[in-house]
Amino acid sequence: MNTFSYEQLYKFTHDMLLKIGCPEVHAQIGADVLLSADMRGVDSHGVARLSGYVRLWEKGRINTNPNIKIVHETPSTAVVDGDKGLGLVVAPYAMNVAIEKASKAGTGWVSVKNSNHYGIAGYHSMMALEHDMIGISLTNASPLVSPTFSKERLLGTNPISVAIPADQEPPFVADMATTTAANGKLEILQRKGQDAPEGWVQDKDGNSTTSSNGVKDGGALLPLGGDREHGSHKGYALGSIVDIFSAVLSGANYGPWVPPFVAFLEPDPNPVGEGIGHFFGAMRVDAFRPAGEFKSHMDNWIKRFRSAETTPGNEKVLIPGDPERELEEYRKTNGIPLLDPVVKDLSELGQRFGVKF
Repeated sequence: MNTFSYEQLYKFTHDMLLKIGCPEVHAQIGADVLLSADMRGVDSHGVARLSGYVRLWEKGRINTNPNIKIVHETPSTAVVDGDKGLGLVVAPYAMNVAIEKASKAGTGWVSVKNSNHYGIAGYHSMMALEHDMIGISLTNASPLVSPTFSKERLLGTNPISVAIPADQEPPFVADMATTTAANGKLEILQRKGQDAPEGWVQDKDGNSTTSSNGVKDGGALLPLGGDREHGSHKGYALGSIVDIFSAVLSGANYGPWVPPFVAFLEPDPNPVGEGIGHFFGAMRVDAFRPAGEFKSHMDNWIKRFRSAETTPGNEKVLIPGDPERELEEYRKTNGIPLLDPVVKDLSELGQRFGVKF
């Protein structure tokens, strides 16, 4: 395990994005989104993903200088065409459209097509916080998840993030996959040579497995809950909602037609839409009640939940966003740890493109 400063990893990521043709402003945004994942402890979606984006670019599946534009809109809604751009860049553009519409109409809702993997969902929902708005961020993803009772891979991990401002307390930031675990967590276990917990994966025949290579071997991730008895039908429903909002609503690919993130798998030759889809929402707090009043009550809500009586062996009740915020503070001072396989991958990437790692 090696540790790097934020500045080191940001510069490398920024320079790599420039090398593959991103304009300066896009390289800055893309590096910021990726590094936000590493800083918040979502290591599966940070710089470890950089080489994956580069491979997609090499295959011609990512346009690093896209013409991102609104193709349909009303005063409070829009559809954005990402022009095959990096989702790391397309998503902030679309979230800014949602925020702008909310500033005028009270709420703003934007569905996106023709995009790619957009990093961590929480980055985009949190953009609304500084405007005293509630932010919502959803995306569909590579089909690696089987619906309840199926062994076919029809859905992505399809995350949901909601960011809610408070006053003196830190904001409430929920950021979660609609599967029992995100695929990135499996990738980390694979790099460590460790098994997955029961309930994360099923094998190609639909049987439960603890192999962290279960998906690679033809199996599937399981919806939130793991199995029917533990509520997987609820995770399946949530993942479906994300898919429909992100893609059926925008004109992106949905279900099994979503293009895979890995470059060695080709997209379906008969797509039902364009690229990957996202969905964003921004709600102005003062469209409901005075912002100061709301945030004061959010403080009260957070304090009450923090003071909840704990179960044996647990020190405190956490508020969504607490672990990531605490880790971000720690990593600002102590740096970002990278697994040896990630360091090797990035070093080789840098050598190939003449960017010092």
